[in-house]
Amino acid sequence: MLTALQVVAVAYLIGSIPFSFLVARAFGVHDVRRVGSGNVGATNVLRNAGKAAGVLALLLDLGKGAAASALAGRLAPGDEALPAAAAVAAVVGHMFPVWLRFEGGKGVATGLGAFAPLVPKAALAALLAFALVAAATRYVSLGSVAGGVALAASAFALRGPDPVAIAAALTFALVAFRHRSNLRRILGGRERRVGQAKE
Repeated sequence: MLTALQVVAVAYLIGSIPFSFLVARAFGVHDVRRVGSGNVGATNVLRNAGKAAGVLALLLDLGKGAAASALAGRLAPGDEALPAAAAVAAVVGHMFPVWLRFEGGKGVATGLGAFAPLVPKAALAALLAFALVAAATRYVSLGSVAGGVALAASAFALRGPDPVAIAAALTFALVAFRHRSNLRRILGGRERRVGQAKE
């Protein structure tokens, strides 16, 4: 039987699978870190490798997050802390993947997938917040941060200060930290909007 530390390590490794990098390469982009925003995430894949590649990368990143937390839940039934820790570990793995010298993405899709099995209503609230803010502002980055806020706030509203809600808040903090340059560009009027042509 795996120990708690081993389960968290496995969750990190699952999260660190660089699907966006691999999908982009399969669709003709040699290294997605060297094009567009340089982010190893579905949005950058979409913009540089096409819609099909972007959707595939998104689904795979969602799936690996869900797989990490669901696996922890199956290995430790009744334990809320271990799946919550696994969810955060999967997000950290996506952001800092060992396979890409710790140059990863921003954790939005992986985080949504990781918390969907643990707190589905909060995950749905996060998805709705993302969609509404992104549609209203045409900033994917702002929608992502709004989704993180909604995830954490909804988790606390639904569950109180339990391990899953605390993990959701930590995930929001990580996502916001990874978007700090995007937020600076929004404030400076330099962030690229959805559908905006490259300069």
